[in-house]
Amino acid sequence: MKSSNLSRREFIGATVTAAASTAVLTGAVPPKPPPNILFILADDLGWGDLSCYGRPDYQTPNLDKLAQQGIRFTNAYSAAPVCTPTRVGFFTGRYPARLPVGLIEPIRDRKMLGEKIKTIGVPPEHPTVASLIKKTGYDTALVGKWHVGYLPVFGPLKSGFDEFFGMMSGAGDFFTHKDMSGEADLFQNEVPVERVGYVTDLLTDKAVEFIRRPRTKPFYLSLHYTSPHWPWEGPGDIAVSKNLKGGYEGFTAGGSMKIYAEMMKSLDSAVGKVLAALKAAGQDKNTLIIFTSDNGGERFSYNWPFSGQKFDLREGGVRVPAIVRWPGVTAPGGVSDQPNITMDWTATMIAAAGNKPDPKYPLDGQDLTDVLKGRKPIHDRTFFWRTFRQGAMRSGKWKYLREEKNEFLFDLSVDEREQADFKGSHPEILERLRAEFTKWESEMQRYPAA
Repeated sequence: MKSSNLSRREFIGATVTAAASTAVLTGAVPPKPPPNILFILADDLGWGDLSCYGRPDYQTPNLDKLAQQGIRFTNAYSAAPVCTPTRVGFFTGRYPARLPVGLIEPIRDRKMLGEKIKTIGVPPEHPTVASLIKKTGYDTALVGKWHVGYLPVFGPLKSGFDEFFGMMSGAGDFFTHKDMSGEADLFQNEVPVERVGYVTDLLTDKAVEFIRRPRTKPFYLSLHYTSPHWPWEGPGDIAVSKNLKGGYEGFTAGGSMKIYAEMMKSLDSAVGKVLAALKAAGQDKNTLIIFTSDNGGERFSYNWPFSGQKFDLREGGVRVPAIVRWPGVTAPGGVSDQPNITMDWTATMIAAAGNKPDPKYPLDGQDLTDVLKGRKPIHDRTFFWRTFRQGAMRSGKWKYLREEKNEFLFDLSVDEREQADFKGSHPEILERLRAEFTKWESEMQRYPAA
């Protein structure tokens, strides 16, 4: 009589066959690999500075195409109206004012800081978007502007990035790569390097080289351009560079609408080259791409219909463009009015990489994956901002603005230019928002006494 017991080989074969049959019947598919993540941050790019957001005097075809392939947000905000605090908010996923460095508006050049250089920066022990994504097995790189602390205490490699190529300071000449004090400010990891070329091109070449590398792990690339931040120099303006004077006054002098347009065309072309490299590497279908700006625009920006600009907590200082393309998640040609803020991108990227925030440092941002998938309808959000002279809060359609001893209440659903003060007709709303803002502010770092 033949035994009915299965051999080990027969048992395994039967199990595999049954599992495969079940997968076919149920439509189950193997889990998708984690996406690559490409975060592109422009510098001082105003809300309307892309042609897909209404800029009338030049075109940005590559960024427009990116928007057509994904979602363009109309209610995106930066964490602050100036560089350093927004970058603190992005790297940590938390309101900038939770850290002392988030109160600096912005960090000055290394030479100007003196002994403060040892204490002002994102602490290396603080979890960051890079350190949390790295823990899930990603290659991580920052190409471009850092601006949240100087070596030897602070730096990208101390905050979760495997490699770094770019600038530590807030502004550098596009050709000499020197900061406002005249010091060289181009680094490969933690070593100063000399390169010849327009900095937008140098950053693009490094990003393309990173994308093209053979790899066995997913990557997270933060590409932080310095354009269109001053000094205003287009790719053909080496003569402007040769005559550029140092210091804030020298770096912010000059410029024109024509030069700004050339800087923007260069930035758009650079993004196009990076996207082409992604496609050539066969990674375009498995990459989450987020494009946004660190704050509202400056002198030559197109911020219409908003009032205010960089450094100001009116809409023109904190409303920014934001575009997301994530094949298989975002539907093409989308336009969303969903309010969002810098820290949301941090939360979304960490979730996309398969990690969770450090419970000791809960995020202030929200994971927007369900919004990107179209599963979650537009919903009200509450955001807070603070500078040394202003405070602001958006709650639904209402915006509270405090300037020293003056208070304003705006209804953004009918008055995005913030011209009509509703505090007299809606005192109960003013009181509620003031109380919420006061509570939030009490949880933040205090500005040092002047």
